[in-house]
Amino acid sequence: MTRTPVGFALSMMNRLAANPMLDRLGLRSPLEKTAYHGTRAGFRTLALAGREFKRVNQWLPRKRLPERPPAELFDLSLTDDQQMMTDTLRRMAQDRLRSAAPEADETGTAPETVSSAASELGLALYAVPEAFGGVAEHQSPVTSVLIAEQLAWGDMGLATALLAPFSVAQAITRWGTGEQQSRYLPAFCEDEPPVAAIAIDEPTPLFDPTNLQTIASESTSGYVLNGLKNSVVLGANADLLLVAAKLHGQPRLFIVEGGTPGIRVKPDPGMGLRASGPVQLLLEDVQLPAEALLGDDDFNYQTFLDCGSLLRCGLAIGTSQAVLDYVIPYCNERQAFGEPISHRQSVAFMISNLAIETDSMRMLTWRAASRLEQGLPAHREVALARLLCSEKAMEVGTNGVQLLGGHGYVKEHPVERWYRDLRSIATQSGGLHA
Repeated sequence: MTRTPVGFALSMMNRLAANPMLDRLGLRSPLEKTAYHGTRAGFRTLALAGREFKRVNQWLPRKRLPERPPAELFDLSLTDDQQMMTDTLRRMAQDRLRSAAPEADETGTAPETVSSAASELGLALYAVPEAFGGVAEHQSPVTSVLIAEQLAWGDMGLATALLAPFSVAQAITRWGTGEQQSRYLPAFCEDEPPVAAIAIDEPTPLFDPTNLQTIASESTSGYVLNGLKNSVVLGANADLLLVAAKLHGQPRLFIVEGGTPGIRVKPDPGMGLRASGPVQLLLEDVQLPAEALLGDDDFNYQTFLDCGSLLRCGLAIGTSQAVLDYVIPYCNERQAFGEPISHRQSVAFMISNLAIETDSMRMLTWRAASRLEQGLPAHREVALARLLCSEKAMEVGTNGVQLLGGHGYVKEHPVERWYRDLRSIATQSGGLHA
């Protein structure tokens, strides 16, 4: 019988564990710990490598979520479901993300406790129609923005990692064919949903997501992809990828399953968002079947980009709110010349501006998301929200560090990490979808 790599490793560890010299040298406890973590990681690796998305012969008709009907009055209050969801996510951000963020930033990966917490909440269920096992009833860019806000309040890097699979499910729900939805969407409703990511950005000067250098050419069996992607969140361990490429001169998205030959992964560390595990993907003659092309004639690449922009705006708002909530008590408690520094007019005005700019970003983003949710023209509003968030998010991060003085520079306080993460809002184009 052929022995698997994990089985071979267990056999060797068992032989080593029987050696009485371990007790004399005091090495038994470290060895047992190493064996536990090593075999657990090995089994998880084999499980992920063995994930297959079954091809379906009789798939359900494709489901298009309806748009929310326009409200008669302008109302920014949340529904009961949205309020309950934001409260739950805020508790998760406070209890799980805040405590895990420092280590995740150092190691460049999200801990299993965070991923399991997101799975327990069933985050991906909000992206999948009921017919495929989810709970989504209509298109919900507003709800997606609210989710991004609350998660980013805990940590933007971890939030980006958690939202990547959610975004892939959203895109397949919105544009996938009946076969694509039947094959992939039920997996997102399982106890262990697939790791999924979107690959859009490319390492080219003045990158334009509508003018891609990654090329898709037709072949006898489907398509062939060639190109280079960077800043791909969770790209190293992805079971499923949505890759943007130019086909016949027009940008399209392709569904690429993990383990497809021709994909090479390289670490792509940056200044911020380290916890999201960004990587570069080199695509060399990646062979794809004809059904890998996402959607059909109703696919709208610009709307796809607009949805991603709104989700990034939500991340900026949530992190900016985190900065504001942190600097207010700090400045009220920090003493200088016998009084809190918040009594200084320059400090008070700076904090006021943080609050004004954060609410400005929120109102503009919610307005754009609301129009998109109702099926109204929203490209202009999305562009305005993206521009404001790109500028003001960096300003919020800079002023947050400034208000803490020397403490804003050290890792003892989280503001320096939030500053680095907020800088990414103005530098990345894609990777998320609302």
